Amino acid sequence: MNLIHHIAIICSDKDLAMDFYVKKLGFPVIRENYRPERDDWKIDLKINEDTELELFIMKGHPERLSPESYGLRHIAFKVDDVDSAVKELEAKEIICEPVRIDEFTGGKATFFKDPDGLPLEIHE
Repeated sequence: MNLIHHIAIICSDKDLAMDFYVKKLGFPVIRENYRPERDDWKIDLKINEDTELELFIMKGHPERLSPESYGLRHIAFKVDDVDSAVKELEAKEIICEPVRIDEFTGGKATFFKDPDGLPLEIHE
């Protein structure tokens, strides 16, 4: 068990999720399926050769209470240059926190949020 197959995220709005994850972050769509028995969408995006991002578009689910609750805290994406990535994100109207140095790895990192408030990180 040394590779992550996929990461699943529950989103509230299909158009906002597709705009954010596909258009702005650039993850290509692998599969897009409407599930009538659940009245929801399951959309698979490609992160890299081995890993997918599953978006479940579901209505009426509770909002995330806090990233400090037990369970998944955030998702971090590796980039070559955090400063350049921040400029690209901000050009797409994605607000990033100030860039900081990870005290343990020495790499630059910052956070931003998806349309439903899920914290996402970019890290060198």
